[in-house]
Amino acid sequence: MNYYAAPIARLIEEFSKLPGIGRKTAQRLAFHVLNMKENDVVNLSEAIIYAKKSTKYCSECANITDIDPCSICRNENRDKSIICVVEDPKDVIAMEKTKEFKGVYHVLHGAISPMEGIGPGDIRIKELLLRLQKNEVTEVILATNPTIEGEATSMYISKLIKPSGIKVTRIAHGIPVGGDLEYADEVTLSKALEGRREL
Repeated sequence: MNYYAAPIARLIEEFSKLPGIGRKTAQRLAFHVLNMKENDVVNLSEAIIYAKKSTKYCSECANITDIDPCSICRNENRDKSIICVVEDPKDVIAMEKTKEFKGVYHVLHGAISPMEGIGPGDIRIKELLLRLQKNEVTEVILATNPTIEGEATSMYISKLIKPSGIKVTRIAHGIPVGGDLEYADEVTLSKALEGRREL
């Protein structure tokens, strides 16, 4: 039995399709929208439509952008000889927040996952290889997630690039700052040991 009027039920249904939004949260969001001023609701819906229509993938790095090439790729101060390969556009934002990386990016839009039917041809590996042929690249940093899929993707890309003589590195994984060793799992600890460096 449906307890909501049809428009509210539809709104709840649409909100519940968003990642991380369960039925209860979708209900709260729907009722929040109903309590908003009409002008605010119009602004919200226009912002969603504008973001969807105005963004595209950068022709160089495949990051989400509203200009092509994106602001990172067109920045003359970036070191274009170093490419950091990430799985998702959100990873670019995370890397940029560190203010440490001065190179450019390549967004794969996923990771190899045979269980989900995602193979090398389903993510942007071919575009990365073409980019390496066209540009003078000295290092590729593989910054995929520390998951089975991320590790498999890194290993696959590494095997493709190494014969070209380009340096291939992998970001270190391990214990987060402020973390306790006793709460870390075995995989995290082994990665921390692998990534150790001299002081």
